[in-house]
This record gives sequence, structure tokens and C-alpha cells, in this order.
Amino acid sequence: MKHLFSSILAVGLLAAGAAGAAEFRLPAYESTRLPNGLTVILMERHEVPLIAVRAVVKAGAVNDGAQAGLANLTGDAILLGSEKHNKAYIDQAFDFRGAVLAGGSSTEISTVQANFAKADTGALLPLFAEIVQQPGFDAAELDKLRARKVSGLKQAKESPRQVAGTYYRSMLFGSGAYGNPAGGTVSSMEALKQSDVKGFHQRYFRPDNAAIVVVGDFKTDEMRQQISALFGGWKAEGPAPQSAGYGKVDASKPRVWLVNKPDAIETTFLIGGPGIARNDADYVPLQVLNTVLGGRFTSWLNDELRVNSGLTYGANSAFSPNAQAGTFAISSFTALPKTEAALDLALKTYNRLWDKGIDKATLDSAKAYVKGQYPPRFETSEQLAGLLGEMYALGFGREQIDNFMKDVDSLTPERVRQLVDKHFPRKNLQMVLIGKAADIRKIAAKYGEVTELEISADGFRPAQ
Repeated sequence: MKHLFSSILAVGLLAAGAAGAAEFRLPAYESTRLPNGLTVILMERHEVPLIAVRAVVKAGAVNDGAQAGLANLTGDAILLGSEKHNKAYIDQAFDFRGAVLAGGSSTEISTVQANFAKADTGALLPLFAEIVQQPGFDAAELDKLRARKVSGLKQAKESPRQVAGTYYRSMLFGSGAYGNPAGGTVSSMEALKQSDVKGFHQRYFRPDNAAIVVVGDFKTDEMRQQISALFGGWKAEGPAPQSAGYGKVDASKPRVWLVNKPDAIETTFLIGGPGIARNDADYVPLQVLNTVLGGRFTSWLNDELRVNSGLTYGANSAFSPNAQAGTFAISSFTALPKTEAALDLALKTYNRLWDKGIDKATLDSAKAYVKGQYPPRFETSEQLAGLLGEMYALGFGREQIDNFMKDVDSLTPERVRQLVDKHFPRKNLQMVLIGKAADIRKIAAKYGEVTELEISADGFRPAQ
């Protein structure tokens, strides 16, 4: 969520400049489609002789089916070399030139990205095209990658804050695809084979399900020709994948998932419910409201749980949107004996949204804070390429970017009350607690119907 919002803020600095914040606009870009269905998005920027390119594929954990972690493994395995050149050759080609090659997958998106000097386009762009279209998936390299991922999954549960969000999404979306653990489980990752990875790539990495985004120092006509030459022969086999319904949040009654970690000395918790889709018209205004509640160091939640009470070292809240639906969560952690006090204070603070509301002075402060988040580190071609890729994959348009300042400035206390009532879940709150169940079981029962899980069990759902 933070990354997505930061990308939007980046554009404000680029477009506003000396003309003032009122001129907030997304820089011009071209979006076309090749005959094979590939979307090509090009944005010229000549400030520095650098180019950022990324392939964006509409595929992620929502497409794993029963093979949790398959998109994750495939996204990383693409970097293991192409059919023509092995991993060592490609790594050396990029490293020698000081270029960057990366990739991976998330809930709904798989990406391959590269950043390099303009002068190296002729050498590196063809290699980039190779690994996107014809990855080698070398068996030995894939085995090593899978083993590292299995080890990481085993270690992650030693740190509840690393896995709390995965339990939370699994709880809220249930059997819906949005509840799939993006990194998989130990057993599912161990079971994945080279043929599974190749099959996933063949099904989803296809021109009519992907976009190539290029931002940087180039001439649009010339770059369009290069992309067409490198990707125009990319062919899709069979019908294009369809975006099915990936699930909605189940908040029909207050529930608690109590994840038992017997050796825990802290309780990690998330509280919330349904959120918004990424293309929601209220996306930007909600960032302002959430800034007040839990989106900055001086937020209500951090002030109450950290500064005033000393119950935790930090507390925050966030909307986490996807293309079709999203979640909202308050998150923090506290010493085991202070679990009940921290939960009650978090809920009391959250209810200030309704009990007292956000006054004009607080709202003005949040507006200024949000509009002031335009640091230079967000004006790179890489960040803009990321934003354009997210717009393509998650289905939001430039109007959300171009209307940013207007949406922030137009917020009034009355509009705030409407947004709070509409988007912040108040009834039937959902809660995940990770801690020593023997000590917090009775506390958990205060907040809803309790389901207990063992953190040592494989996966992130209750045992069937």
C-alpha cells in the first residue's frame, strides 16, 4: 500500500514543479497494442540518460489454485536465465554495465524489471526480452531457489510480524483467491516441479495478458519499433486467461483467529475488515483520513499506543487494495501481559473516528502532510514505470493521479464523516492475535468467535 501511494505522490513532484501544486498532472505517455495483443506503454523523460523497463503480467497468487506459491516461484525463477543464455551470462551482462535486473510476483501481478543506461539499450533490452518470453528454468538453479524459499517459509513463523498479514488475509477472504498465501506453504513449495513452473509461465506470460512499460531517455518512435521487433513475435496459445472473482471479505460476525505461539513473549495483532479496490474513487481521500488514524508517526494510534501509554513501539493502520477488493487493518504488538490493555486502547482510539470525528485543524494538518510527501527519491523513471505498470494491471486510470490535489483539497469535515461511515469497518471487526494462547485465550473471547491455530502447523488456515 505504501509503495503504491508513494508512486502516486512521486508524480506530483514531477508535474507540479515551479508551476505550483495546482498543476498536478501525470506526465504524457503513449499506450498502444501490438497485433499480438501486447500493451506497450512508453513515457519519454530526458533529464538523465537512463531507461527503466518492466514487463507487467496479470498473474499472481490469485492464480495459484491448489499449488500455493507457484506464481511466487515462477516470478523469481524467470531470472535464472533464458533458453539461449544461462543465469551467469545474463547476470554478468547486467552487472558489468552497472545495470539492475529484478523480478517477482505479488497477489495479482508478476513483473520483470530492468534499469540501465541509455547507451546499453542495444545490449540489454534483447536479453530482457529473452527472459520474459523464453526463460530457461534451469532444473538445478530452480531446485536451489525452491530450497531457499522453503527455508524462508520455515524461518518466517519465528517472527509473527512477518506472517500476521498472511493469516489476516486468509481469515478475511477464506477460500477466495485473495486469501492465498503469496509465498506458499512449506508443503506446497516443496511439491512444486519444473513442469509446474513452465506450465504457469505458458498459461499467463503471454502478450494478451501483459504490458511492456518503458520510461526514460529515448525517442518514442524508435523505442516502439524496438519493442515491436523484440516482442512482436511473442505468441499466445489457447484462450486468454479470464479474471474470475477473487473473493470478498467475510465480516458477517465478529471473529478472532488466535494463532498459538507457545514461546511468545509478545502478542502481535491486526484488527479490521473489508477495505477498497485500487480503482475506488475515494482512494486518495482515504489516504488523508488514514494519515490521521495510523498513517504517520504523529497519528492517533501511534500517539496513544506508543507515546502516551508505552504499550508498544509502534502502531499503524492501512488500506491494502487489490484490483477487485481490499482490506483495512490496524496493526501493532505488545508485551504479553499488556495484551488486553493494548487491544482495548486500539479499539477506543479507532472509535474516535465516530465518537469525536476529525476536526478541521487535524484535517488541515493531514492534508499538508500528504501534499508534502514529494521527496526527490520518488521522481525516478523506475518509480514512474512502476506506477504505469500498476495502472495497467490493477485497473485505475490517470484521473486518479490528475485529480490528486483536488481530491485532497476538497476534503471537508462533513465529507470526512461520510467517508468514515462508508469505508472504515465499524461492526463485526475481524481480529488476528499471534501469541501464547494459554495466556490470552480468555481475552480473545471478548472480541468475537475464536478459532485457534498452531503457528507450527504448515500453512495459514485452520486444520480441516
